[in-house]
Amino acid sequence: MSPQELQDIRDAVAKLCATFPMEYWRELDRERRYPTDFVRALTEAGYLSCLIPEEYGGSGLGLSTAAAILQEVQRSGANGAACHAQMYIMGTLLRHGSPAQKAMYLPKIARGELRLQAFGVTEPTAGTDTTSIRTTAVKKGDKYIVNGQKVWTSRAEHSDLMLLLARTTPKDETTKKSEGMSVFIVDMKKALDRGLTIRPIRTMINHATTEVFFDNMEVPAENLVGEEGRGFRYILDGMNAERILIAAECIGDARWFIEKATGYANERRVFGRAIGQNQGVQFPIARAYMATEAASLMVEHAAALYESGQPCGKEANMAKQLAAEASFQAGDTCLQTHGGFGFAEEYDVERKWRETRLYQIAPISTNLVLSYIAEHVLGLPRSY
Repeated sequence: MSPQELQDIRDAVAKLCATFPMEYWRELDRERRYPTDFVRALTEAGYLSCLIPEEYGGSGLGLSTAAAILQEVQRSGANGAACHAQMYIMGTLLRHGSPAQKAMYLPKIARGELRLQAFGVTEPTAGTDTTSIRTTAVKKGDKYIVNGQKVWTSRAEHSDLMLLLARTTPKDETTKKSEGMSVFIVDMKKALDRGLTIRPIRTMINHATTEVFFDNMEVPAENLVGEEGRGFRYILDGMNAERILIAAECIGDARWFIEKATGYANERRVFGRAIGQNQGVQFPIARAYMATEAASLMVEHAAALYESGQPCGKEANMAKQLAAEASFQAGDTCLQTHGGFGFAEEYDVERKWRETRLYQIAPISTNLVLSYIAEHVLGLPRSY
């Protein structure tokens, strides 16, 4: 896709987002409601199905386009976390799903008849140590019986399908701890109250996150994605896409903060002069801008590697880390620039500040990224 075509998509996304003013997001945040209308609009415009091949009703575009879409959503002041999972979960289904699974689900997802937005991986006792998950899926005839619990499963109440990681072979019976886990497509509407229970978790942001319980929940055997026991590899592949897309969102957040801070610093006058004239206000904004632009280059580089099928674990992790740090730096600078008004709901800074703070710990904590770079890139001893 040419730079002009990508810019045209950005402009179209920005135009769509402009129909959902800041008052819309303030009200949702205040009432902890899901942005149903916004998600529907993105779906109807085809943005959430951009990665689905044309033969299944999507646009057949690459990760760079998906990243540009989500970045523009965040730059508009909106919150793509309500639906971004559909894009990065899609990679696992596209790369490892069977032809029958793709034919069954992808056209309906592209048309907006189904939402694939829930990702069941994290557990209370395992955290980011994914290989220690305890949720089990035991095959019995033509079904798998699932028992266990997931936490921080966002959008579970607003999704039709969940991509679930469960252990199909006990950990002590595998050669490697990363073996013996499998991925399943769960029809949540069918499973709800039939072995599946969803409980909302109230957090400091309007993130629609939940904990999910499985009590002898049945999953048809044909809903197994790829081969049994290779699920951890499939999930890792999807996690690179997840980190790149969320990094792109962080860049969008950072640019929103910088534009907001710059505009306020030019307008706000104290002691007879614009506060932006003071270097104590100028310099932090300038530093945040430089950090954002540098991180943006890493995001673009990681997305290009992913699209070309090259290894990109290092780049995806660095993109996520650098972009999350840049967005929080820009957010903190914007809040400081606004002073007391930064805490006022009507300026939207405090809401966006809370939202972007999440990405210091999700979808992976900064410490784990640093550990990964230290061990797998620099060759230092394993720290955990």
